[in-house]
Amino acid sequence: MAQILDSKLKALLHEGTVIPAHPLALNADRKLDERMQRQLTRYYMASGAGGVAVGVHSTQFEIRDPQINLYETVLQLAAEEVEKAKLDRPFIKVAGICGPTAQATKEAEIALKYGYDIGLLSMGGLQGWSEAQILERVREVARIMPVFGFYLQPSVGGRIFSYDFWLQFAEIDNVEAIKVASFNRYQTLDVMRAVCHSSRRDEIAMYTGNDDNIIPDLLTAYRFTINGQAVEKELVGGLLGHWAVWTSKAVELLEEIKAYRQDKTAEAADALLTKGTEVTDVNAAMFDPAHAFHGCIPGIHEILRRQGLLEGRWCLNPKEDLSEGQMEEIDRVYAAYPHLNDDEFVKVFLKKENILV
Repeated sequence: MAQILDSKLKALLHEGTVIPAHPLALNADRKLDERMQRQLTRYYMASGAGGVAVGVHSTQFEIRDPQINLYETVLQLAAEEVEKAKLDRPFIKVAGICGPTAQATKEAEIALKYGYDIGLLSMGGLQGWSEAQILERVREVARIMPVFGFYLQPSVGGRIFSYDFWLQFAEIDNVEAIKVASFNRYQTLDVMRAVCHSSRRDEIAMYTGNDDNIIPDLLTAYRFTINGQAVEKELVGGLLGHWAVWTSKAVELLEEIKAYRQDKTAEAADALLTKGTEVTDVNAAMFDPAHAFHGCIPGIHEILRRQGLLEGRWCLNPKEDLSEGQMEEIDRVYAAYPHLNDDEFVKVFLKKENILV
């Protein structure tokens, strides 16, 4: 029998929360740095995030390679830290799941073994599959655990899906949320319209994964007339690689957006949209779209390294590093938008960590 999502976690998902995509801490030998990996999980909890996503793109897909074999390890480490923290609030453990059906179901079983609540099911790497085959794969995983759908942009291994695909996707029992990371307004609209037309529209929480458009996504109401009635959905929170850095500020930002939704003023909207442009500028430096996102993960690592949350920006793939000019771009946005970083929060956090050690 499939695991179902705890009611308190479901309420949090629908209320909207910050879910960072957990990076992988490595040492100079490109081996797992367990101390820093655990500390990162504690940082996300201390920042006020409502969950963490582990084994996802930001954790590096190579963790699944047989010679590296870190998928189960990173899930276990994060789960142990969440358990030890004994938080007095709901906290969603999201496990990244990918690959063909046999691999995806195996990863779902591993996720359950370590107490994960929901699986972020990637559609990447299935280029030769029909939409019907992919939907059956989703059903197989949903028979094991709750599913967090994931529209991944083609430039990093995803593919474009039809409106009908998302309409059928939304009808699958135990699909609890969908992350839209198409980095494309047309495709984002497809998913939102499909979910609104679904009989399960009230069951599914919508999350932005569009790191290039975070604040506008969270400010936008998607409204459609269906059978003569107005139906509306919002992207209520974010599951984002961008939110793996400066996370306490991301939590503040989402609270600011929620306050705006309750009391909409032109001044607040203008201020948030201006900040939205600043966040997108930071994302361009960090995610490296100028070089087809080659430096995306090293860009996340570089900011965490500067803060002392990672020892270096090493990736499992030695060829994966910052692109030419990317360091200068990170320097530029760091200087341009000091109000967006949480360096002071991190200093206090690390001081407390050192005292505990």
